[in-house]
Amino acid sequence: MLPIGLKAPVDRPFNVLCLGCHSDDIEIGCGGAIMKLVRAYPGAAVTWVVLSAGGEREHEARRSAERFLAGAGWTRIVTREFRDGFLPYVGAQVKDFFEQLKGECAPDLIFTHYRGDLHQDHRLVSELTWNTFRNHLILEYEIFKYDGDLGAPNVFVTLEEELCRTKIGLLMEHFATQRSKHWFTEDTFWALLRLRGVEAASPTRYAEAFYGRKLVF
Repeated sequence: MLPIGLKAPVDRPFNVLCLGCHSDDIEIGCGGAIMKLVRAYPGAAVTWVVLSAGGEREHEARRSAERFLAGAGWTRIVTREFRDGFLPYVGAQVKDFFEQLKGECAPDLIFTHYRGDLHQDHRLVSELTWNTFRNHLILEYEIFKYDGDLGAPNVFVTLEEELCRTKIGLLMEHFATQRSKHWFTEDTFWALLRLRGVEAASPTRYAEAFYGRKLVF
């Protein structure tokens, strides 16, 4: 296992862009990594984008993002109301939004959905991320689901148990609309964190996992 780190810019804050389709995607996929980055890089600037969040789910998205980003130097939370499950069918509109976003931020690191995700919305967002941001460090996060599309990620962020506990606690606290779903349980979140911790030989036992498709050392 080769440990690597991120080099922060010396003349400005570390800039992170988080992209998610639904109001809990970013938190599930990379919430721990984001909280760890905010702690590691004081003053970090984070743009948090949720594409399909209307009504109560928008309120959930905003309240949750504020808690996950507590301590960041600068934050911008952006929500849109693209129809859940239909993003590929309004792809031109989503593409226009991505082009607008490109002119508004210059991220050092981008978190987005996994390109092999079987959810059509997730997959489109991943494709547009690579299409729009051509010279950036992109890490694709994973979302477990009924479809069974978990793969073999190649980048891991180890997480302390305390950070995992905070992540899971915030998920359960802020997403009341999801609690009735059979997969939205504490033990499911713990299970994936522990499994990826095993694969990463994490000294803390836990980790989040990502796909890094293009990395330059």
